[in-house]
Amino acid sequence: MINRFTDGLLTPSETSSYLQIPQSTLYDWLNGKAAGAPLVHQIEPPRSGQPSVPFAAVAEAYVLRSLRNLGLRMNQIREAAGAVRDAFDTPYGLVSRRIATDGVDIFIEHGLGDLRRARDGQAPIREVVDQYLRYLSWDADDDFPSSLRLRQYGSVPVVIDPRFGHGLPVVAANRVPVKAVTDLWEAGESIEDIAYEYDMDPDQVDELCRAVVLLAA
Repeated sequence: MINRFTDGLLTPSETSSYLQIPQSTLYDWLNGKAAGAPLVHQIEPPRSGQPSVPFAAVAEAYVLRSLRNLGLRMNQIREAAGAVRDAFDTPYGLVSRRIATDGVDIFIEHGLGDLRRARDGQAPIREVVDQYLRYLSWDADDDFPSSLRLRQYGSVPVVIDPRFGHGLPVVAANRVPVKAVTDLWEAGESIEDIAYEYDMDPDQVDELCRAVVLLAA
């Protein structure tokens, strides 16, 4: 059983790629501090090149990226992250289940200031933060997330779940690694045959493969 806090799940490079964060930005977060703890936690891997980013830290990086996408400056993010961690009394406050409730108020108070609308000028900032947080999933009676859905795959639910796929993105419904699906497609298998192989809808397989092509472009 992988420990979400102390077992490395991904390398920084993999984390950067899956979350679509520039590597330089991620390294800044791994080395940055808020309330005396790293902005994004990292472990010492057993050997060089092995995964050093636990799942909890992958989720932390996702939350930080979401705040950056809203246009927050790093000093605002550090202040908000520190306030959340102090209020929740945990260095992992950024991914506590409470972040989806009273944590949003803390972000608004400490990080968002007078920003009342999202970047498109339409949705209130609270709704946008809530929308980002819905991509994190918590199991019942667990204060920390169990999986993270990746938005870049469109309507096909693709998640990083430390219980499946060894950190690789997997299709939520059947836990099949995305790479397994796209490898068959790149080898010349038809969409219909792949869908049959993995008990998926052909439209889902098609959308998944198209998303991977766009991501690689």
